[in-house]
Amino acid sequence: MDIASLVGVGLGIFMIIFGIIFGDGVSAIAAFIDVSSLIITFGGSISGTMASNTLEDYISGLKGFALIFKQETASTTETITNIINLSNVARKEGLLALEEAVSGIEDDFLKKGIMLVVDGTDPELVRGILETDLICIEARHKKVIAVWEKWAELGPAWGMIGTLIGLIKMLGSLEDVSTVGPSMAVALVTTFYGSVIANWLCSPTATKLATKNTVEITQKEVTVEGLLSIQAGENPRVIEEKLKSFLAPKVREEMASASGSEGGGE
Repeated sequence: MDIASLVGVGLGIFMIIFGIIFGDGVSAIAAFIDVSSLIITFGGSISGTMASNTLEDYISGLKGFALIFKQETASTTETITNIINLSNVARKEGLLALEEAVSGIEDDFLKKGIMLVVDGTDPELVRGILETDLICIEARHKKVIAVWEKWAELGPAWGMIGTLIGLIKMLGSLEDVSTVGPSMAVALVTTFYGSVIANWLCSPTATKLATKNTVEITQKEVTVEGLLSIQAGENPRVIEEKLKSFLAPKVREEMASASGSEGGGE
């Protein structure tokens, strides 16, 4: 479970509710609940988002919400460690020995790359196949992200549409001054809903999915470079230093410290 996403979503709800009831009590929540405003803002923005995508992409995009709470099973550091272990096996026992290592690997992308290397595929062809996979994976991710970005864009717009509807209705009944205040409040509620949709739900979701996409693509780029280096017969130490270039300086230091500790323990 990704704690940051869980806490962020939960804390966002808390802050909104706290802001509404602070000083006025729980009864103040009633002023922020309006069925017609909900229908206009949520229904309108959802329908607009759906119209902007194919049905398949739209459904996939909504399912992507669950991914922001999913903790990644492997980090880039772990990917590099796996590549180094594979390079040691290849150096000691030959490339064909990597075929046996595939059975214990869950990463389909890494498995595919290993089998290409074991089969003696030309290095440029290996790179081409794996990079094509990368392009397709990122394209699918971007479609999911685009759904949330579009919803974040349309939420405030439909909130404004609801506000305009409310204002038009209010101006049509100005003869009764006592209704102006309540009508204005209801009109503004739709703008509130639109802002909540964009800033509490959609924009954070799109940003988190984009971050996860970046991490996954980086891991797969590490895999491609690592496998090609193994195929070229490079020294495991050289491969390690090459792949560490994908890491931030602080992470490199932590990885070096961990390796040093393990070496000292032996």
